[in-house]
Amino acid sequence: MKEPRLAVMARVSDHELNELHAAAFEHELAAVPWNERLKRHSLFWVTARWQGSLIGFVNVIGDGGAHAVLLDTCVHPHSQGEGIGRALVRSAAEEAQRLGCHWLHADYEPDLVDFYERVSGLSHTEAGLLRLGSG
Repeated sequence: MKEPRLAVMARVSDHELNELHAAAFEHELAAVPWNERLKRHSLFWVTARWQGSLIGFVNVIGDGGAHAVLLDTCVHPHSQGEGIGRALVRSAAEEAQRLGCHWLHADYEPDLVDFYERVSGLSHTEAGLLRLGSG
């Protein structure tokens, strides 16, 4: 198992995040202004690096009070199954608690139930989702 270096709110380039996101979520490379988004909307984020390369990331947003939400949890496909995702979620949970949050939320697809609930310790809840527009 790789022992990546985890860091809260570490510098990360838009290009690195775009490459990781495209690989992890299997979509075309995009030019998303990640740093602008992180600065404006995030409570914090956690990165995972191995030998200097970004191999994992999770963004955490908050409501300014008791609730924090995991977004864009991703690990490069070459590094999946090595405990990196679990370490990212655990680190995010610890930091959210340190910041005074009492609840950590995550929305996930059915194929990720095992990862979030068995591996990462989240409890199953019912939630709703409304798609707004075509984007």
